[in-house]
Amino acid sequence: MTTESPKVVSIAWGIVEVEGVGRFRDVMLYPGGAREWDWGATGTHHFPGVQPSDVVDLVEAGATVIVLSRGMDLRLHVMPETEQALHAQGVTVHIVQTEEAVRLYNDLAAEGTPVGALIHSTC
Repeated sequence: MTTESPKVVSIAWGIVEVEGVGRFRDVMLYPGGAREWDWGATGTHHFPGVQPSDVVDLVEAGATVIVLSRGMDLRLHVMPETEQALHAQGVTVHIVQTEEAVRLYNDLAAEGTPVGALIHSTC
């Protein structure tokens, strides 16, 4: 089983394409894989935003750096508790606009950093 974080090959409104995995609307990326990020599983909404429970699987997969996208138009928020929980576990967190999130995530993955991300491809 690979522990490399998969590369995002393209991002457009409503579509994230991940190399060797497929296309998603919102995607959870982590060392060794990627899958659909289902907001309904944790009850996430644009506000208050990404919850601590949304990032548990990323940490469990071995991510030491996590990139959280705020959406194309920065409408998705991140709960302060999420950032605090990650810092408490020694995880570096970047919270940025979606296209910047993809660029940063891909750069970190190319360096071999065990990186995870939550990418929101719309608003």
